Amino acid sequence: MSELPNVQDGQATSGLQQMLTFYLQQDMYGLDISPIKEIIEFSQVTPVPMAPDYIRGVINIRGEVVPVLDLSIRFGGAAAEITKRSCIVITELPQEQGSVVVGLVIDSVSEVLDIEGTHIKPPPSFGAAIDSSFIAGMVQLDQQFVIVLNPARLLSDGEMQQIGQVTERSVA
Repeated sequence: MSELPNVQDGQATSGLQQMLTFYLQQDMYGLDISPIKEIIEFSQVTPVPMAPDYIRGVINIRGEVVPVLDLSIRFGGAAAEITKRSCIVITELPQEQGSVVVGLVIDSVSEVLDIEGTHIKPPPSFGAAIDSSFIAGMVQLDQQFVIVLNPARLLSDGEMQQIGQVTERSVA
């Protein structure tokens, strides 16, 4: 699994990185494509009682129970409004104890871009609409910025355990 370039000190590694870009409440986000398994049309999500508010529920992907996260809620906003362009990005989120497959609710897919690693700049220390720990960097495309997400920080280890419990409850 490829890692995002190191942008901690304003330094990024060179080389092309393929990134899925997508929209979430009028903002454009980017996610490295290497952990993405597939993108599916938003369909019925089964709610799970007592799940955290950012978990919409679970879906069945070829016999596997996959928790579905609403990124809009996760980033502190309102629940994503589901439209005909809404999608679920099935991805592996890396964690210290391996990885977990989750679905991420997004408003719409934009495109896959090849981004030079040195073009990914560190996130600003202010002004971001989401917690900066979720952000790996920023890329400017024409007049628009793409917020590059750090998939390893979308969920903490404790939250991953909570999601594991949600998944177990939905199977039982």
